Amino acid sequence: MSAEQMMLFTLVLPLLGGIGVMVSGRYPNLRESVTLITAAVTAVLVVTIASRFLNGEAFHLTFGEVVPGIAIAFEIEASGMIFALVAGLLWIVTSIYAIGYMRGHNEKNQTRFFTAFAVAISCALGIAFSANLFTLFLFYELLTLSTYPLVVHSGTDEARRGGRVYLGLLLGTSIGLFLPAIIITWMVTGSVEFEQGGILEGKLDPAWGGLLYALFLFGIGKAALMPFHRWLPAAMVAPTPVSALLHAVAVVKAGVFTLFKVTSQIFGGEYILSNDITGVLVWVAAATILLASFVAMTKDNLKARLAYSTVSQLSYIAMGSMLATKSAFIGATMHIAMHAFSKITLFFAAGAIFVVTHKKLVSELDGLGRAMPITFGAFLIGTLSIIGLPPFGGLWSKWYLVGGVVETGQLLLLGVLMTSTLLNIIYLLPIPIRAFFSAPKEGIRYEEIKEAPMTILLAMIITSLTCILLFFYPDPLHQLASIAAGRG
Repeated sequence: MSAEQMMLFTLVLPLLGGIGVMVSGRYPNLRESVTLITAAVTAVLVVTIASRFLNGEAFHLTFGEVVPGIAIAFEIEASGMIFALVAGLLWIVTSIYAIGYMRGHNEKNQTRFFTAFAVAISCALGIAFSANLFTLFLFYELLTLSTYPLVVHSGTDEARRGGRVYLGLLLGTSIGLFLPAIIITWMVTGSVEFEQGGILEGKLDPAWGGLLYALFLFGIGKAALMPFHRWLPAAMVAPTPVSALLHAVAVVKAGVFTLFKVTSQIFGGEYILSNDITGVLVWVAAATILLASFVAMTKDNLKARLAYSTVSQLSYIAMGSMLATKSAFIGATMHIAMHAFSKITLFFAAGAIFVVTHKKLVSELDGLGRAMPITFGAFLIGTLSIIGLPPFGGLWSKWYLVGGVVETGQLLLLGVLMTSTLLNIIYLLPIPIRAFFSAPKEGIRYEEIKEAPMTILLAMIITSLTCILLFFYPDPLHQLASIAAGRG
């Protein structure tokens, strides 16, 4: 299969899978077989593409021009390959988990759920492979629209309110800020193509560069920088597999990936560093890291605590992008994957707890770890990886992010990262500790409690073991991240 054919097939396959899910919706076993087979083939394709890309093969695919000079076009480069691997590999794991969760919780409208999930993965891959800002913006908007039915899946008043916040903030920021930034870029440079080293050098007065970057920074609402972060906690009304999609597989990763692409391939590292384009704006990310962590500490609802943890962790990637040094770029792109596997493990565990016990609050988990040791063992592994301790993959991305801060000499930012790590320990580690070592509250007995269904456990085991594997074998990810950093 040629490079162009393989890229096109990878983009279209999830859509074909979504159609297959709709057609087979009356037969749950067949419907879920279609989901698993499509996700598995997609995973094989993205791994194959990554291997061929690392061996030097080029992937380009162009459709017709929308207006002169602006085409719907796709090209594979290193940072996009990392995002595609995250989306492709975690889709199959999340599908395994979702089957157990949706059946175990007797969710309605499961055909619609799996169809929308497949469309969302196709949109995420479209973002990952975009060759220009126009193509990326198109799939960025389609991702918002395709995930809206998932957010409001339960159909409750709370879900509809959450959906309105989700849709309003993401469409409002993208149309009101992101789209004008793209138009300004095109007017200034005559191009919206992603290029090595950026396209603004010599074409945009650095005095205006910071303003344009601010439009991109706040316009890419999926990156969840404060104050445009509320859509993420609001979307926690959705089923846990959707939370996994939002926080680890597609939506938020689409945001921080887009921010990285704009930083490294529209602005360029040299343009940013030589003109101090992000000198003040980087503190937006720093403030989000700390403020979201403080809010997470106040949340007794487990999914809400994890949601604000995600807001904080995403700003690690935003900070690394804005620092614009090679180490910071490596750390930012590696953190896309490291955070994905860590955080999806935590959400899988939260969903397992809810399916088995219907408990949502951290204060209700005392002693539950003895009844659900696999679930809370996985939660502990995800927690330690988020914190950045060995032997877990989260260490490596934080290591390079710290190196990027040191390269810039901004010791206050180093203090932000160190404080954030301490806060990670404070709001995450007590959860498995109290589950394993605290006695159940008076009158509560867990003799009848068992682990979640096998598909849920299998997904958690896979992602938690991957957190460990990425510590001992980060080489392919590091190689891609280094190539991506070199493009800055």
